[in-house]
Amino acid sequence: MRTQFDLLKLLLLSCFGLISLSSAWGTERDIDFNRDIRPILSDKCFFCHGPDADERKAGLRLDTSEGALADLGGYAALVPGRPNESEVVRRMLDEQDPMPPQDSHKSLKREEVELLIRWIADGGEYSEPWAYVSPIKRAIPKVKDEAWPENWIDFFVLARLESEGLQPAPDADRVTLIRRLHFDLTGLPPTPEETDAFVNGERDLASVVDDLLASPHFGERLAMYWLDLVRYADTVGYHGDQDHNISPYRDWVVAALNANMSFDQFTREQLAGDLLPNPTTAQKVASGYNRLLQTTHEGGLQLKEYDAIYNADRVRNVAAVWMGATVGCAQCHDHKYDPYTIRDHYALGAFFADIADRGFGGNALPANRPPEIRVYTETQEQELARLDREMTLVFSNETQTRLTKLELTHQTLTDRMKQDKTPEMQQALAKQRAEVEQQIAVLAPPAQLDAFRELRKQHRELANQGRLTMITVAEKPRTIRVLPRGNWQDDSGEVVLPAVPGFLGKVSPAAGDRATRLDLANWLVDAENGRGGLTARVFANRFWYLYFGTGISRSLDDFGGQGEPPANPELLDQLAVSFHESGWDVKALVRLLVTSRAWRQSSVGSPELLERDPHNQWGARQSRYRLPAELIRDNALAVSGLLIREQGGVTAKPYQPAGYYRHLNFPTRQYEPHENENQWRRGLYVHWQRMFLHPMLKAMDAPSREECTSQRARSNTPNAALVLLNDPTFIEAARVLAARILTEGGETADDRIEFAYRVVLSRSSDAEERDVLKTLLETTQTEYVSEPARADALLKTGIAPISKQLDKIELASWTAICRTLLNLNETVTRN
Repeated sequence: MRTQFDLLKLLLLSCFGLISLSSAWGTERDIDFNRDIRPILSDKCFFCHGPDADERKAGLRLDTSEGALADLGGYAALVPGRPNESEVVRRMLDEQDPMPPQDSHKSLKREEVELLIRWIADGGEYSEPWAYVSPIKRAIPKVKDEAWPENWIDFFVLARLESEGLQPAPDADRVTLIRRLHFDLTGLPPTPEETDAFVNGERDLASVVDDLLASPHFGERLAMYWLDLVRYADTVGYHGDQDHNISPYRDWVVAALNANMSFDQFTREQLAGDLLPNPTTAQKVASGYNRLLQTTHEGGLQLKEYDAIYNADRVRNVAAVWMGATVGCAQCHDHKYDPYTIRDHYALGAFFADIADRGFGGNALPANRPPEIRVYTETQEQELARLDREMTLVFSNETQTRLTKLELTHQTLTDRMKQDKTPEMQQALAKQRAEVEQQIAVLAPPAQLDAFRELRKQHRELANQGRLTMITVAEKPRTIRVLPRGNWQDDSGEVVLPAVPGFLGKVSPAAGDRATRLDLANWLVDAENGRGGLTARVFANRFWYLYFGTGISRSLDDFGGQGEPPANPELLDQLAVSFHESGWDVKALVRLLVTSRAWRQSSVGSPELLERDPHNQWGARQSRYRLPAELIRDNALAVSGLLIREQGGVTAKPYQPAGYYRHLNFPTRQYEPHENENQWRRGLYVHWQRMFLHPMLKAMDAPSREECTSQRARSNTPNAALVLLNDPTFIEAARVLAARILTEGGETADDRIEFAYRVVLSRSSDAEERDVLKTLLETTQTEYVSEPARADALLKTGIAPISKQLDKIELASWTAICRTLLNLNETVTRN
């Protein structure tokens, strides 16, 4: 039976024409504050009545229950169970002076007004923000269709669907599954042989999953996403956007993911690798995370200004990556929508005040950004060790040290003789030099000395081949003040020490009086204090996005008031708990996700499902979307046979339009594409120029990596289509694939088309597809026979050699067929 307040609610809404009484008596679901009410208040009310005290209007605070219930002088904004006595109801229904005010350019929708009034009538209870409540272990829900679930994830998915009166989609066909699995786990397509083994039942899904998780390409695929999060790039970003030395950090990420380093250790080594006991070279490389931000190398920079800029950048990134939080919004004032204060912002930044990273000037390439170390490949390290041993066999370490000092003295004397030409000084210096030469002769007999110097020369030459990379070195922490309104020139603000946002708890220093970056890292992954639960929930949601196409909460980078609550909070909680209880085992989490029945579903949704769940958050189907930019390129190179699968090393520079860098100054420069095998390396290794991202990557929605990117855009533009057709990399890949078809695909056009389909799309062609392509082939051959110069021009694209045994007209004609195949939606889509 409806209460008097239900009647009042309906009368109020009816009087203002917001709903009709007849429709209001329909079924109403229970109101959940975090799901239904907080998003409305955050979007429409918190800017004026939220956490920011400086902007709060009329002394009214609506982001807390205490503020909403406070006595405002004989009345209250919210009176539980009594919407007719609640000022917020009166004001939002006031046609003359509505809230939110008209000049805010915000307005309440009819259904939002109804929800707010229903919520107040039902008691107006607040709940703590869902993201800041520690995830708890959930009981496996019961379902009607007990035969459907494959693992515990499926029970949560199916229970949600059954509550909505929906059924899951059928399993995808096995060709789709094997392609999905390879692209999800390695970013590369399956070979025809791998496809056949799975489709014919010789391999089951679980065994293929295990093989792909063990593949070195697994780390490359997952590293792509991590590098988006931490805004990895090969250039500084500001001013001249010069190159800087950081590629070994990228390779460390790949190696750590392949080794299945626990995510808590993965966190520690990046935030504080330099602070670990006796840090290894790899841990120092990992600490390069702290150096990934944009920097300026302008000669006239204001040091304090850029200290403030770098501090804010680090706060934004660490909060976004590990906390799914927008603490960066509190740089100039308290957060408008979440309980982060301006003090929280600067106290979080104080953790990074010890990083040596100041005052770089000049326009040199690459940019000078010490401290740096040199990093070597395993082969280089072995050769350096061998040379060290052989030098020690010639002279002991003590003798080498004495010899080096004598040689330096000899060189100094020689230099002075070149500078001072007076006979007296020349004679004195010559005598001193002769004495040094005598000491060297006694210390090191000539035959041994020559052998040693040759070994030392080789050692020095090899040592100089190591790649430089920026690392973190701790120094005396800079003083960090709260900057009023973010003004770096204002020193009146409070001095703050390292601390986490106050409402989330505190960090206790493991040693000394000042908390460190290592303390922060430990706090972020410490499940005991609940913060590890926050980090686990953030990444459980992101892993779901990676393997299902959307997050359980679509807000991958904002678990705050402006974010979106999870569509299945119980599932997200259980995933988070499972992640940290597993010892932060990344591969175990990935395996759990891709061996679920939910992951195996078809991506085809019914019209009803597409209407009711357009973003696919309930898990009643899989997602279909264009592959990320790097994988589109990798796929074309892989099916053509051009792909170089070597891991790590220097960045790759593929073909790029001439003059693309013409606006890059300080210094001016010209892009030089690689003329060797580096041209065909994976997209992960492509040079990432922040200001002028490679056009292919840009057209396919890759980010510039100036800020954390937790979710890439997925657009459909003419530019993307033109890139697929005309980028030299794709034309070259089509040409080399055409050569494969002519040499491996059989003698007839039908056989060759069938071969091409199996290589590119992992399936057989049908009769209609063969007819269309044969018509295209005949048309193209006719054109190239009449205009052979066009065929020559096409075949000149790219540096890959052309076999002289192939007919140029035939090769060019099949290249056109391959360009068509590489441009198919099916080719560039994860299905």
